Amino acid sequence: METMSPGLETPCEESLSTEPGVAGSSARREYERRKAKDEEKIREKWGRFGGLAVALSDERQPTKAWDRGAVGEERLGARLNALGANGLAVLHDRRIPGSKANIDHIAITPGGIWVIDAKRYKGRPELKIEGGILRPRVERLLVGRRDCTKLVEGALKQVDIVRDLVGDVPVTGALCFVEADWPLIGGAFATRDVHVLWPKRLAKVLTDQTAGDVDVAAMRELIASRFKSA
Repeated sequence: METMSPGLETPCEESLSTEPGVAGSSARREYERRKAKDEEKIREKWGRFGGLAVALSDERQPTKAWDRGAVGEERLGARLNALGANGLAVLHDRRIPGSKANIDHIAITPGGIWVIDAKRYKGRPELKIEGGILRPRVERLLVGRRDCTKLVEGALKQVDIVRDLVGDVPVTGALCFVEADWPLIGGAFATRDVHVLWPKRLAKVLTDQTAGDVDVAAMRELIASRFKSA
């Protein structure tokens, strides 16, 4: 068996699992994979003119969406990383065990844990409520004209997955829209206990979570060991 000098030892899996992760890394990899595949198809189609065809071609919308998503996660990740001095801990791009899905960001505060999904959508987020007296109350999340209610369902599933690990520690879901058309006054709201807000507002909410007895460092280690970097 080949030996290594102490200074070149490979970090064990346990130590790697506690790394904070890189915001948007899995989305960025998927974008690069799709982009390369698209370019390969163009080159095959155009032969010796393939390079020129690639240069003149627009990216496909499904491919471009992964780039937009990665940028949104990266920007939000940078803002969340700046909160470390406030006694918070943040983990980025964590794999959900037994699934191809991932959690964009997890913030651990003395008051509890926040499971955060970053979105880079255009339009104004708003809550539309239907029924409530003679009919069942139905809440829908709209961003512009786009019905994004499924994002709330996804956030709640992620909250439940984290809650299964941490037990009685409070876990809150958040949808953070990075480039949405937020009003100058107000705008943030919650639907089915999932907060819908923008990066600056999220940062303030997290830094205000000072009351509580959560051991931030220990909880960070527990969550990082279960939800490893994607």
